[in-house]
Amino acid sequence: MGQICPSSTTPLGVVGHHHLRHSLLSHGRSKAPTEFPDLSFLPPEMAINILSHLSATELCLAGCVNEYWQQLADSELLWRGLCYSDWGKIDSFLPSGVNSVQSYKRLYMLMDDGASLFNGDCSSGLEFLIGNGVVGSSDRHIGCFLHESRRLHADKVLGLLLDRPGVLDELAGLLDFHGVFLPDALRRFFTEVPAPKARGYFLERLLTKFSHRYFDCNEDMGLSQETIYVLCYSLIMLSVDLGSPHVKNKMSKREFIRNLRGAVQGTPGDYLVNLYDNIYL
Repeated sequence: MGQICPSSTTPLGVVGHHHLRHSLLSHGRSKAPTEFPDLSFLPPEMAINILSHLSATELCLAGCVNEYWQQLADSELLWRGLCYSDWGKIDSFLPSGVNSVQSYKRLYMLMDDGASLFNGDCSSGLEFLIGNGVVGSSDRHIGCFLHESRRLHADKVLGLLLDRPGVLDELAGLLDFHGVFLPDALRRFFTEVPAPKARGYFLERLLTKFSHRYFDCNEDMGLSQETIYVLCYSLIMLSVDLGSPHVKNKMSKREFIRNLRGAVQGTPGDYLVNLYDNIYL
């Protein structure tokens, strides 16, 4: 970013527009600028707009430049924006809602610390977040937190869902699959809910939960929950078959359709063709 020039002692607003324009133009003409214009030369609204492009770490570092920069970097407007951009719809998991937030900077720091703890041990991290009033203790609040956060490690989320089946119910209920093609919906589901590494009871449980949710969102498709479950399991098996270098004889489209016709009677043949093509292509 270049060196930071010492802060000017000129009061804010005294510097004229001509001086500001000359300063900015001189920096623009420089081939290798060595200074960053002092934010005290700019209107507060413009300075905050510049700082709004920084990450939380960069904003904290900017506040170390001088007292005026510290005042700008502590702006609740900036930290509120960071809370929403980094943590999503925070009002969905805050136990008392956003009206109870006294400091967005403190809230951000608590969420950041809690996420770090969660990624080490999900139980300790969740206990920290609940204890500090960042996340509500109900399955609904926790499900919303998992849905909105993108900074949690997948294996820790999976561990939490294994211990808290109610959270899985809430998380699945937040997903909207209306009009979404089945393979695309399944991919989206496993983006939100980490897939286990091996087939077993929990994978079957996840597919059952997905089948219920997909059916609720697409009742007019004419597919039963049982049919959706069988199709999902077949799609996973097909994906493994086509993607594994250890399988030499790949399943053909004709074999895929023949295997399913007996299990999912009434499903149109062209729908099965589209399922295969979606995975193959």
